[in-house]
This record gives sequence, C-alpha cells and structure tokens, in this order.
Amino acid sequence: METGYEILISGLVQGVGFRPFVYRLASAYSLKGEVVNRTGGVTVTVQCDEETVGHFITDLQALAPPAANIRSLEVRKTETGSYSEFTITPSIDNEESITEVSPDIAVCDECLADLHSDPGRIDYPFINCTNCGPRFTIIKALPYDRAATTMAPFPMCPGCLAEYNDMSDRRFHAQPLACNSCGPEYTLRAGDQVVTGFSHILRLIAERLAEGGSVAVKSTGGYNLMCDALNEEAVMALRQSKQRDTKPFAVMFRDMDALNEYCFTGKEEERALLSWRRPILILNQRRPLAPSVSSGLNTTGAMLPHMPLHHLLFKVLRTPAVVLTSGNLSDEPIITDDLQAERDLMPVTGCVVSYNREILNRVDDSVVRVIGSNVCLIRRARGFAPQPVELNRVAEGIFAAGAEQKNSLCIGKGYQAFMSQFLGDIKNVATYDFYRETFRLYSSLFRFTPSSVVCDMHPDYLSTRFAEEMAEGSRLPLIRVQHHHAHAVSVMAEHGLTGKVIAVIMDGTGYGIDGNTWGSEFMTATARDFERYTHFDYFMMPGGDAAVDEPWRMALSCLFSYFGSGYDFSSEKLFRTIDEKKLAVVREMLVHGINSPLTCGAGRIFDAVSALLMLCTRASFDSEAPMRLESAISSITEESYPFIIGDTVCLRDTFQEIINDTHRSDIPQIAVKFHNTMAQIIVAVCNKIRKETGLKEVVLSGGVFQNRYLLKKSLYLLSMNKFTVYTNHLVPANDGGISLGQLLAAAERRGVCA
Repeated sequence: METGYEILISGLVQGVGFRPFVYRLASAYSLKGEVVNRTGGVTVTVQCDEETVGHFITDLQALAPPAANIRSLEVRKTETGSYSEFTITPSIDNEESITEVSPDIAVCDECLADLHSDPGRIDYPFINCTNCGPRFTIIKALPYDRAATTMAPFPMCPGCLAEYNDMSDRRFHAQPLACNSCGPEYTLRAGDQVVTGFSHILRLIAERLAEGGSVAVKSTGGYNLMCDALNEEAVMALRQSKQRDTKPFAVMFRDMDALNEYCFTGKEEERALLSWRRPILILNQRRPLAPSVSSGLNTTGAMLPHMPLHHLLFKVLRTPAVVLTSGNLSDEPIITDDLQAERDLMPVTGCVVSYNREILNRVDDSVVRVIGSNVCLIRRARGFAPQPVELNRVAEGIFAAGAEQKNSLCIGKGYQAFMSQFLGDIKNVATYDFYRETFRLYSSLFRFTPSSVVCDMHPDYLSTRFAEEMAEGSRLPLIRVQHHHAHAVSVMAEHGLTGKVIAVIMDGTGYGIDGNTWGSEFMTATARDFERYTHFDYFMMPGGDAAVDEPWRMALSCLFSYFGSGYDFSSEKLFRTIDEKKLAVVREMLVHGINSPLTCGAGRIFDAVSALLMLCTRASFDSEAPMRLESAISSITEESYPFIIGDTVCLRDTFQEIINDTHRSDIPQIAVKFHNTMAQIIVAVCNKIRKETGLKEVVLSGGVFQNRYLLKKSLYLLSMNKFTVYTNHLVPANDGGISLGQLLAAAERRGVCA
C-alpha cells in the first residue's frame, strides 16, 4: 500500500472538460493515481506528500476549465493501491447523491480556429471539445459519458478515437466528439426537395434569406425561425406566418462590431454577450433594424452566434443580422422533433434544416438584462439550466410545482435547488405535456424521489393540479405557498437570507389569501411566513382577463374607482377611440360589479397609465403596455406625482395629475414622472415599515421589477435611505422564479434545518 490523498470534488465538474484537465495537471506534477466520475461528482486519487498535494489542489481550483464550478472540495489522507501512472478510470454509478449537469456551452475560440485548419473538421457544424459543445440537451443520465448521451449512435472514427484517448489533445475524453467522417449531419428540406452536403445547404440558406424568405433551423435546444433582420417585408411575412403579432423578435448579429453598430453596449453588456452562456441580452437601440423587429420599442433582444453553424452561416450571408426566434406556433413549446418541425414549420418558412442527432432536453434561448453591474435573468434556459441554486436549508425530496405563467419547476437535492429551464405558460395540452416530461426527466437525471409537494394557492393552475394529483396519488404532504410570498423567498434563497425582511413584490397577478388578485404587496416576511403590511387600492377588472388584453379597460376602471360614474370619460382622448357600445357595456359592468374581479396588481396600474397615454390600448403580447410605457421614457427629471399612504396606497392624486399632464406635457415626461412616483411609493412605504419594525433589509421581486428604469430608480432611492436591498439575479424576478421560493418556503415549514 502507498500513502496518498483522495480528493472529493462536487459542483459543476462533469461535461466541462474537468477529468482531462485533472489528468493534464497530474501529469504536469508527475503524479500517479486516477480520476473518476461519480454520480456525486469527481474523485481524484494521487500518491504524493502533503506539500505536493497542497500545491496540486491550489492549481486544481485556480486553473479549472472556464465553465467548471467547484462547489466543495474534501481532501482525505488515505492508503492507496499501487499505481504505475495517472489514469482516467471508468465512471462509477452506485450513489444516490448526484453531481451537477453542465448547461450547453457556446463553441470556443479554439474550435472556431479549427474550422479553418483541422483537416477532418473544415466547416464541420458540430465541432466541439472538452471546453465547449452540447451538454444538457443531449444527456440521458449521470455519470456523463458518451453512452449516456444522444451521441451514442455515432461511433467515433479512428481519428476521433485517437484524439479522445490522447491526453495532450484538447478533445481528450470530450464526450460529444465527432468530425466530418463520423458525426451528425444536416439535411435541408424545401417542399419535395431534399438536400445534403453542408456547403450546399449553407448556400441555399443564404440565397433564401437574401431573397426575403425564412428558414426553420434545428439549433442546440430546439428549432429556430430565421430571416433577414434588415428586411421589413421578410420580418412581416415571418410574423404573419408564425402568428406572432407585435411581440419583439430576438436578433443574432454576426459579431460584436455588427452588434455595436445597432445597439449600445458597455463593459458588463459585452461580458454577458461574449460569455460561454451566449444569452439574448436586452439592449438599447443605437439605430433601427427592420421596424417590425422591435415593433416600436427602443430596445433589441440581441445575441451573438453560439453554434458552429451560426459562425459558418454568417460567412456566406450578406446581412450582418438575422431574426432568430423560437420555432413554435402560438404559445406551444419550442419544437425539437424533426417530423413535427416538417409538419408545423414547413408551412411557416417553406424550408426546414435539421440534423440527425436527437435533442433530448428542449431548451429555449436565455434572456437577460444588465441592471447596474448585475446580469438579471428574464428567461432562464440555455446556458443556465440546469445549474442549481445553493440553499442554506436541506430541501431533499421537495417538489415545487411553480406558477402558471413563465413556469419553471424545481426539485430539492440536499442543500441544492435544481430548477428546470423555462417551460412557458402552462395553459395548453402541449405545454402541460412538456411540463410533465420535464418532471420525469429531472426525477430520473437527478435521482429524485419526492417526499413532499409544494404549489401555488391558485386553485385553477395546471401546475397546482399536477401537485395535488401527485400528493394525493403518492400520499405525500401538500404545502401551499402564497404567490407573492414565494417571490420574496426566491430572493432570500438566492442571497442566503435567514431573518425577517421587508418585501416589496410588484407584478400583474397572484392569488391572494382574501380571494382577490394581489400584485402590489408590501410585506414583512421570513422564508416560513409573511404578514401583509399594505398594497395599492383594489380596482375592478372588467371582463377579468379581458382587462389584461385590453388595457383601456383598466384605465376606465381606475378613473371610475377614483372619480365615479359621473366622470366625463369622453373628455379623455383614449375613450373617444373605443367603440361606444363596447365602452357602455364595460361601464355597466363597473357600475354593477358584473364579471369584474378585484385586483391591486401593479402591472394593471402600468396598463392603465400606458392606455391613458395612448401607448397601448390593446395588448398583443404579455406585458406589452408596461413595456411601451418604459420605452417611452426619453427625458430625465426627478419630478413625480402625489400619492397618499393610508391603510392602502391611494393613487387618486396620481391619476388626477396624469390626466392634467396629458393636456400640458409630452408623453416621455409623463412616463418618467409616473415611474418616479412608483419608486417614491416604494421608499415611502419601506420607511414607514422600518419606523415601526426596525427592519432595514429589503427584497424586491415580481415581474414589474424587470422594468429597468423602475428597478434602478428604486435601488438608488432605497440605498440613499440607507436600506440594504436584494434582488433576483440567479432566477427571474417574474414567475419563472416562483418555484425556487416555493421550495425554500416548504423546507422551512416542514422544519428541516441546516
């Protein structure tokens, strides 16, 4: 027996080139031993003295691959067998503990160089190495080995196999390794035409886009639809075919130079765009693309190429920017199946480009926004999922069902919360099937057995029904967490907060404990429970969800509530644009309280103001009215409107002054003053709560805080008032982060302590 050390490493250490890295590092130190993947992480065994292992561990942490994340590292002195060399040994699959699964990683610079110089990979659209390539979208099970991925049907050719086994090669033990001789291939279908040969396919795509056409292309986590972002006719045609109305399209630019020509970026924005995650980043426009890309908003969802295909395509395209939007119809999930793509997307684009490797786990592109110096997630998907959030409580066995809109689900493993990728709005059969499919995948991949279930209080959410059926069928305890409390706890989970905080939650909707729709909540909260302190006044939503689709209804409701039925609505330009009969019906609904549930949602207030300013009277996509209201801000002022804080926050004077301003001020001025008012309300109420409770830590969450101006202004004013403020970064502030809050709240309530 020899004296040595066993190093147990957990975190994101599989699928990121970690074992080859360890092998090369051990070789540099002339160490003997082994490195092995386990379901719980990576184990390194080395024969050496204490001083050497200390230096080795220092380099292990400092020089790890870019996408790796060492969460914990344990060192044990041990007696080892006799080793003649350092080896990568077969993976061990005999544990209930699990390691992290790598998100998909954008193609690296070394592989891009190989596209021009590596004889076997010249223009190969699936080039990858241990530092880049598909991961989560192709994995079936842990440990992460080729046999457990959708690359299993592609045996490596002798050349690739030699690289795979060569420790000095960058592709040493790269599981998706392939080349032009042995890897997946693209095929183009247009009507009855079937085209193979990648160079030919590239030329046909370029010709089609140059002629104003569009193409459906199979990407990393599903199909995308593509057209020239500078061609207005092409963009409009794609909108009509996809039934996208006016929701902004994401745009992929050739490179940073092209992107900077059309968008403003700073250092933090460039860092996010060029990161290995390659998200869509919301940026202010420098100059417009085709008008219908952003539909009148002053921002663009911009991204850079992340697949080899994208880089190769821009070499032959005339345009520096293409629309790259999810390949789906209406509100259904992004398509991954090739036959479904031909059936559903061929009528949209007339051309489908696919490849013969299965996408096991569908993933949309992630969407982020830089606020201050922080990257804030709006949609958590490719490049981020399924990395876990570290918790300060044991969450083992808890399943969190999430909300209805922008859903994600979440499972607890030890002190970690594994959140799914963005799943969409759980309102139809296709999305609900995706939801259930994702739960099965996460349960299998992370060896999850539920012991308790947590859901939203809303009785009609499909996610709630799924949780209820699971709890009843498996006889598991069911915990219900109020929607806005879950928002607050999602921030607490991210930042490891354990005490009581002031929570300001602003969103559009959420089922309240009084049966009304909440959404402007000022609370004192712990992860276990909350107390509602105050909120905006309640308003009627005439027609229920119809008031969300037609913001003019909320404008009418707010004025009706504050100024009564005798108010001269015809004096406002907005109401003169509404059909008289429809307007009369809605007024009657308000007078008699018919089909008009109560809401205090901040999102509905933004809707009302946006409609009054004639920015959005009818919404064609989610949050259009607030987005247009924020986009209207172009002037700078510290002015705001009056408001009253009593038992509730009364906006009567706010609306009166906004109405007055519509006759004497321009829209940008009113928009900025309204946003300033919302921020001033937040600070005023927080000051009042602090005076009564002594609390000075504030958490901000809810979809309204995706508004960049409002969040920045609120953070500034709160900090000037000496509050310590926490917001969402690792998960979305919108309902995509709800499942994380549910999970931690449930862990607290069932009494499982760290």
